[in-house]
Amino acid sequence: MDRPTPTPNSSEPVATTAVAPRHVSLEGMHSTVEVPHHAAGFWQQWRAFIGPAILVSVGYMDPGNWGTDLAGGAQYKYGLLWVVGLASLMAIFMQVIAARLGVVTGKDLAQCCRDWYPRWTRWPNWVLCEIAIGACDLAEVLGSAVAINLMFHIPLLWAVIITGIDVLLLLALQRYGMRTIEAVVLVLILTIAVCYLIEIFVLPQTRPNFLEMGRALVSPSFRQAGMIYIAIGMIGATVMPHNLYLHSALVQSRKLQKDEHSIRSAIRFNMIDSTTALTVAFLVNAAILVLAALVFYGKTSVQVAGGDVITFSPNSDWIRIAYLTLAPLLGTTLASTLFVVALLASGQSSTITGTLAGQVVMEGFMHWRIQPWLRRLITRSLAIVPAVVIIGVRGDASVNDLLTLSQVVLALQLPFAMFPLLHFTSSGAKMGRWKNGWLLMAGGWGSAILITALDIWGLPDSLRSAWHVIVGG
Repeated sequence: MDRPTPTPNSSEPVATTAVAPRHVSLEGMHSTVEVPHHAAGFWQQWRAFIGPAILVSVGYMDPGNWGTDLAGGAQYKYGLLWVVGLASLMAIFMQVIAARLGVVTGKDLAQCCRDWYPRWTRWPNWVLCEIAIGACDLAEVLGSAVAINLMFHIPLLWAVIITGIDVLLLLALQRYGMRTIEAVVLVLILTIAVCYLIEIFVLPQTRPNFLEMGRALVSPSFRQAGMIYIAIGMIGATVMPHNLYLHSALVQSRKLQKDEHSIRSAIRFNMIDSTTALTVAFLVNAAILVLAALVFYGKTSVQVAGGDVITFSPNSDWIRIAYLTLAPLLGTTLASTLFVVALLASGQSSTITGTLAGQVVMEGFMHWRIQPWLRRLITRSLAIVPAVVIIGVRGDASVNDLLTLSQVVLALQLPFAMFPLLHFTSSGAKMGRWKNGWLLMAGGWGSAILITALDIWGLPDSLRSAWHVIVGG
């Protein structure tokens, strides 16, 4: 372990950031983005630092979040909007802390775990991370596959297989550097945001009541039966374990200076970056819930083209239902088209960051480096193989079950990422004067304990659902 070294302007210790780790993650992107001097203007610095949190934020609006947001709005109108806000606030705390770790130590979370925990923990930590990343990628595969299926009427099984082609997208982007990847993901996020902006504010049939929404946002309660279960799903799926590893690595794509003022500036602007990006993610998730509340709340069924009647229930596949029913309910095919375009953008943006996270944990825990195409193939295979097998055996109706299975795996892995992160960043020996202050300590530990407690509370039901997915019946 490195010893803290004193800063020029203070007698307090600070972690050794002057020595770069011998094994850097995302080597081709490490320290590739120049940052201005810490005395430069606000906007000049902000432009240099903005980006890493944009990549991370897609994990908070991926297809895995859509199901719970749609279900919450359809069943309880705005009653769970406060849960979306709370989940987003906890996400901001955790991602700000992850960025802080990367800036101060010069290491990502996986490297810190390798260097500061017993040697025997490396293999189990790495394997658990890989399983979690595969589970997360499963949700992205399903989201993209459902979008392809709905847009082009390709059988879902083949749509799942087609999603494997997006390996070529990331390989092409990596050749052009971190800024290009950030720009592409930003375009995909803006696509999602614009689609929902049009659906909620432009289409004449959807006009949200902002006063009612505001009251719901600041009035936490569980007034109706079943709300707690949906709330657990929303919060439990909020902080993705791979995002904590990824964010602590992505901040090092900036060519950071190691003096006290530069570290302070980097921490500040990464906090602004995280808060801004995750606020956008909150608005997208809130928009999904609000759209479902406006269109589905109070209805039990809807008649679609051809005379078929779709009945709503708590176990409905809300993503597919939303696509099939938005057009007849809102009186325009544009509604369904915007929805499925946003879904495809969500899946594709998330799959990019999932691959980068896979590289981070493999290089960080094991110091293994493999070609990006092979890394992508491994990650996507972990997601596609179970999806192909289960959909092939049980049909399209198993999509919701597969999403449940992915969330169970993520919930099991989450404490193994959150608690080491908080352990390191709360330590003066590791972080020196840059350790978490009282606000980050309270927000970080409070969020981690609450999320873990809710995951454990909902775990028995989730495990039963997961067993049902595995054995069928």
